[in-house]
Amino acid sequence: MTGERAPRPPLGRLILLVPGGAALIAGIAGGLAILGVLPTPGHLADRHGWLMTLGFLGTLIALERAVALRRWWAFAAPAAMGAGAILLLVGSGPALVLSAAGAATMTCVLLALWGRARDDAVLVQVLGAALATAAALLGARGLPLNRVSLLLAGFLVATIAAERLELAHIGLPRGAGAVVLALTGALGLGAIAALLWPDAGYALAGLATLALAAWLVRHDVARRTVRLSGQARFAAACMLAGFVWLAVAGVVWLLGAPSGAAYDAATHAVFAGFAISMVLAHASIILPSVLRRPLPYSPAMWVPAVALHAGLVVRVWLGDGLGLPGTQVAGSIVMAAALLAFVGTALAVAVRAGRSAPAPTRPLS
Repeated sequence: MTGERAPRPPLGRLILLVPGGAALIAGIAGGLAILGVLPTPGHLADRHGWLMTLGFLGTLIALERAVALRRWWAFAAPAAMGAGAILLLVGSGPALVLSAAGAATMTCVLLALWGRARDDAVLVQVLGAALATAAALLGARGLPLNRVSLLLAGFLVATIAAERLELAHIGLPRGAGAVVLALTGALGLGAIAALLWPDAGYALAGLATLALAAWLVRHDVARRTVRLSGQARFAAACMLAGFVWLAVAGVVWLLGAPSGAAYDAATHAVFAGFAISMVLAHASIILPSVLRRPLPYSPAMWVPAVALHAGLVVRVWLGDGLGLPGTQVAGSIVMAAALLAFVGTALAVAVRAGRSAPAPTRPLS
């Protein structure tokens, strides 16, 4: 420790991040309202999926990409996504139109980033942002979430897979970018096809997802760093667990268009088990890069991370799979508590570290 203070977080970025945080809390409340746990307004339950995907994750991803481009206009993407999140939260206005505008702007941001280096990883993110734009536009036209959820899944899977390519490029086989681009492209094609031919589209998406999960498990640096200690082991464990949940979703989709418990299982496997687990794994990278505040590793982070996956096992396996009474509610409560606990832990660690730590550097993995 040098005794130097870390730079103050840029106020504009903090403001842009607030709607995403609000969407996370509202989305958690909406998910519990669906199960009758919380007496929240009905529109939060109806918009639970939109709040968590485009409201929270979409705003966060758009802000991180805008910071990477370092152009003033790029911040219109998280601003529009955040505005859409607020309208989703209050239950009025053209929320998904704004979300679509934000996703389209994010696509332009990513195209500009791709123009700098012609990197396959960025091209994979362009594909993901385009899928998010399509999902928001179709949602604004009145299609229910279950009709476009595969498009949203493609957005998050492509974005996260590309992030792994960027951060863990050392040691990857030659042509890794082309492989991930082909697999995420097949997933996107399946998501689009599912709008017209649900069973065929889901089967294609499932096959591509399974292949991508297997490739990530085989080649990602997490297989080596999980043997280390501290932050490296924590991040690797979260990533490997996320790959397993991605494979679970792929298996369900491979069987055709899911409904009922199967739809619920695949949805929570990919959005909570894969996407949220990856947020936990990359939190120490995202916060410093966006807000210029350090987020050192703390052993306390293991508690909410383990609880999240335990809650998923209860909900997906015991609830959706075996249909045991009360397990969906119990698993969801554990998952919600785990998410809130991780946010609280991360804020406490960041505030404490920011008082005395020097400005952080971006780690490799």
